[in-house]
Amino acid sequence: MIKAVMVINTFGKPRLSKFYEFQPVEKQQELIRHVYAVLSNRPDNVSNFIRSLGAIFGPDTRLVYKHYATLYFVFLFDNSENELAMLDLIQVFVETLDKCFRSVCELDVVFNYSKMHIILDEIILGGQVLETDSVEVVRAVEEISKLESTTSAGTLINKSIPSWWAR
Repeated sequence: MIKAVMVINTFGKPRLSKFYEFQPVEKQQELIRHVYAVLSNRPDNVSNFIRSLGAIFGPDTRLVYKHYATLYFVFLFDNSENELAMLDLIQVFVETLDKCFRSVCELDVVFNYSKMHIILDEIILGGQVLETDSVEVVRAVEEISKLESTTSAGTLINKSIPSWWAR
């Protein structure tokens, strides 16, 4: 099971974090700081897999990350998941972001926070992988965007206000 997904910039600022096991906010922040401390001290020529994370994550938690430009994409998971499959899932996530944002950068992550969560929810839900085809994920995200634009809260409110005034 996937325990958490994080996107952290090279200064340690979390740009996206989603935990699939309940953690208090203080514990989440501690975990993010610990992950950044581990990643920022690793040389570029070492493996993207980290097995021993110490007692902070539990004995069976493993970490896979990929560093793109100014962002670290990090997946934390237990022994039931394959490390190479998680690395490939990071690649799928980044490819999907590239297709949705046309060459994704850190500003896209910051200013399209809700769309990032929609994309992540199409790939992973409840710690389980749902979809690995980026084309299918993009199609689902486009459909969600169409639905949001046709049924925006503003149109629902505007339709109900005249009926209130007519009473």
